[in-house]
Amino acid sequence: MREPRDHIIFPLDVATRTEAEQLVRQLAGHVGLFKVGLELFIRSGPDLIRWIRSESDAGIFLDLKLHDIPMTVARAMEAIADLAVDLTTVHCGESRRMLEVAVKAGQGATKVLAVTVLTSVGPEELYQAGLTPELAENVGMLVQRRAGSAREAGCAGVVCSGWEARSIKQALGQDFLAVTPGIRPAWESVGPDDQRRVMTPGQAVRNGADYIVIGRPIRDAADPVHAAQKVAAEIAEGLS
Repeated sequence: MREPRDHIIFPLDVATRTEAEQLVRQLAGHVGLFKVGLELFIRSGPDLIRWIRSESDAGIFLDLKLHDIPMTVARAMEAIADLAVDLTTVHCGESRRMLEVAVKAGQGATKVLAVTVLTSVGPEELYQAGLTPELAENVGMLVQRRAGSAREAGCAGVVCSGWEARSIKQALGQDFLAVTPGIRPAWESVGPDDQRRVMTPGQAVRNGADYIVIGRPIRDAADPVHAAQKVAAEIAEGLS
């Protein structure tokens, strides 16, 4: 049975491997997965993934948001699968074929999540990207369409905001993963940032989120371990 902390994905959004290693040592046993994003992976490479695996029992989420022609994505996914990470991401854009080859290249061991609409994006950006007014004004409808395409392509789930998790679960099944960034704990007020569609950990899991991605409120706390424990307590309350 999953514990509340298992729902927490902690992003290692730091510039150096030294900082990342310090956070892994601090938070191992208090979060479910560590997320390695594009900046840290470019700086530190596959060796950091192997080090995290050797130092912690937590899962690993390699969040590179692949988006390229199908052949390139397939080759990249083969390399990612060799690293034995648990989750990785591919943009859910205009090509279902890209998603399909990513899933196949993941060999079943690395689960592919489709990124639907970034939580930093609002209607004005969607208009600028050329979407119809119907979809630009109704982000939930756009996310639902892209999630359905990802399900048909064989993806294990999607990255979406907590606001869309409930409808995705209802439409596509409880086994289809919903991973939600844009999480802000109820106990801390965080200053302006680049996230727009946000909610608390408790709200997100009540809406059906399988995992929540929460970084700054834990990383920037005076005691990151205590902050992670408080987030887990909010999750427990939401699940109850």
